[in-house]
Amino acid sequence: MSKNKLYSLLLIACSAGFIYLLYQLYYPESNTYSVCIIKNISGFPCPSCGATRAVQLLFKGDFMGSILMNPFGIIISAILILLPFWIVIDLILKKETFYTFYNKMECLLKQKKIAIPLIILVLLNWIWNFNKVI
Repeated sequence: MSKNKLYSLLLIACSAGFIYLLYQLYYPESNTYSVCIIKNISGFPCPSCGATRAVQLLFKGDFMGSILMNPFGIIISAILILLPFWIVIDLILKKETFYTFYNKMECLLKQKKIAIPLIILVLLNWIWNFNKVI
């Protein structure tokens, strides 16, 4: 993927994330439905179920509540906050630091010794989500 396509896609995704997060914060009554396709079809949570609520809790200062809701919320929050700044700085300075980082991380994540523990962490998070529901 080219640098411009990646940066555009990520900036659009972060913007959509912020818009959805703000919508959920200002209209809490809209939290009665789930946008999770897996949960809507199967009735079971996916590994990322609760991530939006975890981000909301984190932004409200409830770190422990965020971790308990879904630990992925911490990662998503960091991405939502840091990524747009990093990309904009790259664009202003006409650099490719994030693009280089992205390509290196993509290669790193393809290695079995890295991928397998991360897959295990996702599965453990999924088990955590199942246990919260039951």
